[in-house]
Amino acid sequence: MSKNTKQFVMDILDIRRRARQHMEQGALTKTYGCDRDMVVGLLNAALATEVVCVLRYKRHYYMAQGIHSQSIRDEFREHAEEELQHVGWLAERIIELGGEPDFSPHGIADRAHSEYAEGTNLIDMIEEDLVAERIAIDSYRSMIQYIGDGDSSSRRVLERILEVEEEHAEDLVSLLRQRQSFKTDILPKTG
Repeated sequence: MSKNTKQFVMDILDIRRRARQHMEQGALTKTYGCDRDMVVGLLNAALATEVVCVLRYKRHYYMAQGIHSQSIRDEFREHAEEELQHVGWLAERIIELGGEPDFSPHGIADRAHSEYAEGTNLIDMIEEDLVAERIAIDSYRSMIQYIGDGDSSSRRVLERILEVEEEHAEDLVSLLRQRQSFKTDILPKTG
């Protein structure tokens, strides 16, 4: 064995010894590199953000009407389902950290980073959803930077969600472009 391998074996022995200490803390070991309470708070803010997004997308799904609404409704439904999946991922990670996911409806809008904006027509709905996605993207990037290497599991959950939020933003921009082309395709009435 090389000198480096022997050192690593000694570290493994120490890891084995430490693993038996504070077993009630589950996944939180001595090497956890973040403020657990802060990370749980950040994840609960992300959870509230995702819940608000689910509710907004669901409303938009049901309220979208008009000749070109079916594909947009389908997109809203798909986004709502994906946001709900994010809620589950966040709740599971909060539990793994020994925290409690905050599903209380009291103050959920205050805990969320994005807003619940209803929109009055298809364009408004798409724009409000796009704004919310952009807020989530910036918020999650900031959380990921804060967490860094101190909690790679929470970071990966947020990175996974961020990837989907970026896809949602691109979907919504595409819908806006399509809707704008619908407006220019309408011929003026003739006399």
